[in-house]
Amino acid sequence: MSDALLPYAVGAAKRARRVAVRMRRRVERLHTAPAFGGGIPPRPALRPLHLSVLGGRTLNAALFAPPGTDLASAQLELARGGRVHRLPLELEPQPDGTLLLTATTALRLTDAPAGTGTDTGPGRAGLGLTPGRAGLALTPGLWRVGTVLTRPDGQEQRTGVAAVPLPATDGPIAPVSPDPAGGAHFRLMRSVDGFAVLKVRAPAHQAELDTFALRWDRISVRGRVVAPQAPPAAYTAQAVRRGGGAVVQAPLEWDGDAFAFDLPLAGMVSGRKALRWDIQLQQGRTGLKIGRRLTDLRRRNQVIRTSFRIIALEDGSLLRVHAYITSAGALAVSCVGFEGAPDGAEGRV
Repeated sequence: MSDALLPYAVGAAKRARRVAVRMRRRVERLHTAPAFGGGIPPRPALRPLHLSVLGGRTLNAALFAPPGTDLASAQLELARGGRVHRLPLELEPQPDGTLLLTATTALRLTDAPAGTGTDTGPGRAGLGLTPGRAGLALTPGLWRVGTVLTRPDGQEQRTGVAAVPLPATDGPIAPVSPDPAGGAHFRLMRSVDGFAVLKVRAPAHQAELDTFALRWDRISVRGRVVAPQAPPAAYTAQAVRRGGGAVVQAPLEWDGDAFAFDLPLAGMVSGRKALRWDIQLQQGRTGLKIGRRLTDLRRRNQVIRTSFRIIALEDGSLLRVHAYITSAGALAVSCVGFEGAPDGAEGRV
C-alpha cells in the first residue's frame, strides 16, 4: 500500500471499530432488562453452564453449584412481586468433582393475578412448588431467576443466577423465538447488575399462517387467530391490492380459532397486468395480515421458497400465480392472466 493511501486505510479501520462498539452496546441494551426496585441487598450468583428457552416455551437450566458446598436439595426460583414459583433441581455430580444443578420445564402464559390460582405454600403467599405436567404458568412481566439451596441441616441459602452471554449469531435460526402454540414470548435477559431475568410478554392480536396449498384450480389458506379480540363471525378474509386499494373478499370457514378459505383468484386478475395482493383478515377497522410469525426463522422469505403455478379457473381461463412469504413473514400473492382472462379486479367486492 502506498504512503498516500495509508491515512485513508487507518481512518477506515477506526470508523469500523467505532461502528462495532456502537452495535455491541446497542445489542447489550436490547438484551438488558430495566432495573428492579431498590432495597434488594446484594446476593451471590451461580454461574450457568447452560440457560435457555428452547422452542419458545421450554426452560432449560444447568448451573454450577458453589464449590465445597454440601447440598441436600436445590430449587430453581422465579419471582415477580409477591408471586414465586419453585422448580426442583436435580443434583448431578460431574467427573471433575463439580456439581451441576439441572432442570427442564415447560412454560405457559396465564392471566391470573399474583397470589391467586393454584399456587399455594406455607408461610408465603403465591408460592408454587412442583409445577405439574402443564409446566410453569407465568404472568406477563419480568421474573427474577434465582435458586434456593438447602443444606443437610435444613439451612437455606438464596442465590441469583448470573446472566448468560448475549446471543451473537446471524444465521437462519434466531436465538429467541415465540411460543409456536400460544404466541407468548419467554425471553431470557440480563438485569443491569448482571443477573438473569425472564421476560414474559403476552401474544399480540394476529393471524398466524399454518399452511397454504397450491392446487391446479385453487390456492387454499389455513391459519388461526392468536389472542382473538372478537368472535369468529366478526372476521372476514380479504385480498388487498398493493397500490390500488381494491379489496376482494373470500368466504371464510371456522373451526374454533382456526380458519380456512380459498383465495378469490377470479377477482384478483386484470388481463395480462401483473398484480400483487396482500392476504389478510379484517376485524372492524383492524386489518390483520396473515403471516408466519410464530417461528424461529430469521429470513423467512429466503427459507420458505415457493414456485410459480399455472391455475385454471372455472370459466377455463388460465392464471400464472405466485403465492409467497415476504421478508416480514406475511403472505402475499402475485398473479397475472393469460390472453382472454376475465377482468374482475377493478372494482371493490
